[in-house]
Amino acid sequence: MKQSGKTNGNQANIKTHEGKNQCKGYKLAGENYIMKIGILGSGDVGQKLADGFIEIGHQVKIGSRDPNQPKLTEWIGKHDKEKASAGTFADTASFGELVVLATLWTGTADAIQLADSRNFAKKIVIDVTNPLDFSKGMPPRLALGHIDSAGETVQRMLPDSKVVKAFNIVGNPHMIHPDFPGGKPTMFICGNDEGAKKIVTEDILSKFGWDTIDIGGIEGSRLLEPIALLWILQYFRTGNGNHAFKLLQK
Repeated sequence: MKQSGKTNGNQANIKTHEGKNQCKGYKLAGENYIMKIGILGSGDVGQKLADGFIEIGHQVKIGSRDPNQPKLTEWIGKHDKEKASAGTFADTASFGELVVLATLWTGTADAIQLADSRNFAKKIVIDVTNPLDFSKGMPPRLALGHIDSAGETVQRMLPDSKVVKAFNIVGNPHMIHPDFPGGKPTMFICGNDEGAKKIVTEDILSKFGWDTIDIGGIEGSRLLEPIALLWILQYFRTGNGNHAFKLLQK
């Protein structure tokens, strides 16, 4: 990783930190640096998050079964080629110092297998997936719930990674710089590693314009994924996705 400030015309190298709650190779949360972000999933969600990461200075590679497909070529063409690229799932997971899972749930296990779990080891993995079942039409149902969740499943698939559930409770148009009359909406997150959640909160969500509430361990995904379904049901009832959740406190 590199600092975003320049020294003698070049990006200055930074030292990394390791600690009890710190993921290997990450700067301490709140410091200004450039990361390599690998995003598995080339759909609207993956591209929207990629745009956001590039906007705040990071380098992004989007992973796909077909990295040469036209939509990825078009996406790369919108950005500085030093900031945006595409690759296979394995290339992308290896590239990323932080990895984002933005795949359809039905393709998540295959994507992780193709990426090779070793490429995720010791890294923060942001899980954006929702275990949606479309087999009986629209609106979808949850394929998992009550005693398990997609977040927990991903953590079991990647036991050496620091999985943080985030971004799954809102539609992709509002993931970056959400703008609502009631002020900043709330992004609820969960995960087992406190250091990883601190980095996701301070270095990503805050810069994207979110208030963040940490609800605890990765088992909190059992709550966040039904919240996503609530967002989806409101979308089908109203015909638009211009809504988000906010926790009011006093």
